[in-house]
This record gives sequence, C-alpha cells and structure tokens, in this order.
Amino acid sequence: MRNNVLSYLLLPLFAGLSFSLSAAPASTAPAAEPVPIISQVQSQSATLNLNTADALTLQKELTGIGKAKAESIVAYRDTNGPFASVDELLEIKGIGSALLERNRGKLMVE
Repeated sequence: MRNNVLSYLLLPLFAGLSFSLSAAPASTAPAAEPVPIISQVQSQSATLNLNTADALTLQKELTGIGKAKAESIVAYRDTNGPFASVDELLEIKGIGSALLERNRGKLMVE
C-alpha cells in the first residue's frame, strides 16, 4: 500500500517535470563571453608615492595599515628624510615583510 501511495504522488511530479522541460524554449543563441569585472579600487589607485602621501591616504589605500602605522610612516619620513626605496618601510616598528609584500604593488618612491 505504501508503494502505491508513493507512486500516485511521484508519478504526477515526474510527468509534470518532463512536460515542463520539453515545453521550455530551446536556446539557439551562443553563450555570451564572460565579462571581466574590474574593481574600482584597482582602477583608481595606480601607485602611491611614499614621499608625498599623507597619513590618511596611506591608511585608506594600503592593506593592513591603520591610523597608527600610517602616522608612523609619516613620522619616519619627517625624521629621516624621503624614502630611498620601498624596502625602507621595514625599518618602521609594526611593518614586517608580509605586510610590505602585500602592499608592494601599490607603492613607489620618487
């Protein structure tokens, strides 16, 4: 009896599914090429000059740099003069090689 009840319930379900699939219009148009998505952050920020950027800009544009580290970068620049290379950021307390490598593509020195 249980099998009969299941067959009465499932048969119309499968029949309806097969009819709806056969009635669906066939797509003859070729699939469109996927369009690459370009982030606004990537398109707006090319490279950031360490010798001219202020603390707020450093904080906004660099990954893992908060207010304290951004102010430390500006203070280091004021004390020691302009940066000679991006690697000089390693001299600042709290900035390690992993943080530098994460942001290396966004930074430059002129």
